[in-house]
Amino acid sequence: MEFDYLALGSGIAGLTFAINAAPHGSVAILTKKQRSESNTNYAQGGIAAAIGSDDSWELHLQDTLSAGAGLCDREAVEVLVKNGPRLVQWLIELGAQFDRNPDGSLALGREGGHSRNRIIHAADHTGYEIERTLLIAARKTPHITILEHYQALDLILEDGVCTGVQVLDTLTGDVFEIRAKAVLLATGGCGQVYLHTSNPLIATGDGIGMAWRAGAVIANMEFIQFHPTTLYHTDAPSFLISEAVRGEGGILRRIDGYRFMPDYDPRAELAPRDIVARAIDAELKKTGDPHVYLDITHLDAEFIKRRFPTIYQTCLQYGIDITREPIPVVPAAHYTCGGVWTDLDGRTTIPRLYACGEVAYTGVHGANRLASNSLLEALVFAERAALHATTRLEEPPPQPKPSCITIALPPVTPAPQVADHAYNWDASRLQIRKVMQKKVGIVRTTQRLQEARCELESLTAQVEAAYRALPPTVESCEVRNLAACALLITHSALARKESRGLHYVLDYPNTRPELATCPTLVYPA
Repeated sequence: MEFDYLALGSGIAGLTFAINAAPHGSVAILTKKQRSESNTNYAQGGIAAAIGSDDSWELHLQDTLSAGAGLCDREAVEVLVKNGPRLVQWLIELGAQFDRNPDGSLALGREGGHSRNRIIHAADHTGYEIERTLLIAARKTPHITILEHYQALDLILEDGVCTGVQVLDTLTGDVFEIRAKAVLLATGGCGQVYLHTSNPLIATGDGIGMAWRAGAVIANMEFIQFHPTTLYHTDAPSFLISEAVRGEGGILRRIDGYRFMPDYDPRAELAPRDIVARAIDAELKKTGDPHVYLDITHLDAEFIKRRFPTIYQTCLQYGIDITREPIPVVPAAHYTCGGVWTDLDGRTTIPRLYACGEVAYTGVHGANRLASNSLLEALVFAERAALHATTRLEEPPPQPKPSCITIALPPVTPAPQVADHAYNWDASRLQIRKVMQKKVGIVRTTQRLQEARCELESLTAQVEAAYRALPPTVESCEVRNLAACALLITHSALARKESRGLHYVLDYPNTRPELATCPTLVYPA
C-alpha cells in the first residue's frame, strides 16, 4: 500500500494531522485496535485553554513553566498557549459538545497547578467527546483511510530517510509494507511499562521503541508522571479519578481521617501532580496503609453525579457511592513527559518522520506536565506537523541544541540463545513491569536504578533474540517496545544527578540550577 501521508495512531494527534493533511493528498491512519481505542478516549479531565475573561495566554504560560520545574522550552510553551483558544474553537466548530454555563458560555474548571479556571470539559469524559468529534470529521473528510487491526513493527529507512513502516495484519498474521512521503508517530505513551498505571493496555511505547531503533534522538524519558489518584480496589483495574475532582474541592485524607496535603504545599490538593503523588507516597510509607482517601462527600450529591458521571458510575460498580463515602486512591503511572525529540513543527531528527502527542518530546512539559495540557499539546503540534509535511517536506531535519546531559546508547544485542519455537511474552512483560514499579518509580535511588538497568539489559537481550527468531505478533512487538522504553527511562534517570519535578532521587535530593536548561538527550551510539 502507498499513501502520501501516514499517521500511526488514531487519537487526537493522528486524527488532527490527518484532517489537516487530507486536502493535500491521500492519508492513512493506522491503528492496532479499533479506531476509537486510544489514550485520548480515556482522558477525563479536559483541555486547557486561556479563554476566561480573567485569563490570558501569559498566565497559562506561567503556570505551565512553574509546573515544569524550570525545564520547559519557553518557545514551545508559547506556541502551545497562544494557539489553544483557536483550536478549541476549531473542535467546537467540528461539533464537540463541551459543558456550558446557563448563559451559554463554556464552563471552565480548575485543576492542580492552574491559577485560573481554564479547563474546558465534557463532564468527566472529555477525551471521549473529542475522539468522537474527530472520528466523525475524519469520516467526512475525503482522502482519509483508517486501517484497523494493523500493528506497526518498524520504520522503513532508505538512505536515512523514513519512507514508510513495516506492519503486521493482526487478523491474518501477514507482514507487509506501507509507504508514504511523510510518516507521523502518534502512538501515545508507555504507561504499561509500570505495574500500576491509569493507561489502557495499548499504551506500550510502540512509537518510542520504533523511533529509537531507527536512530532518532529521544529526550527526557526519566520524567514519568504518576497520577496521584487512581481507584484502589482489589477487583478493579487501575481507574483514573480525575484531577478535576480535587479541582472541584476534593480533599485528600489518610485512612484515619487526617488531611495531609497542607503539610506538603500551601496549595494543598491543588498543588501540581508531582508534589501530590510524592506526598501520598510518603504518607503510605509512613503509615503502612494500602491507600489514602479522596473525599468529596461534602459536595452536593446531584452536582457530583452531573459533573462526574463516569467516575460516579464506575465507583458504584465496585460498591463505592462517592456522594456518601470517600474514594480509596493510590498513585499510578499516567503520562510520559519525554519521548521522541521534535522541533516546533513535530519534526524528528529523521527526515520525513514526525511525532506528536504523548509519544513526542516538544519541550512543553519540562519536568512535570501541567494538568490538561496533554490534549492541547497533541492538537497544537499535530496541526503544525501537517502544515509542515504538506508544504515544507524537503527541508533537512532539525537537531536538538547541545545539552549537558547526553547518553550514547547502543542498539540491543540479542542474547546468544533463545527458544526456537516458543517464548513466554507474558512473563517478560510482567517482569519488566515489576522491575520498573519497584526500582524506577515515584521515589528513586541510584542503587535501585543500577539494579534495574542490569536486569533490564539482560531481559531486553532475551526479548530481542526471541523477537528475531519467531514470527511477529502483537504481544512480541509490544514487549519489545516496552523493554526499549524501560531501558530508556532507566538510563535517563541514572544520567540526571539531581531531583527535579517528577524525577526524585534520594541520593540527589536537591535541584541543580545549572541543569535547568538541560534536557536529557539519548543518541544512538
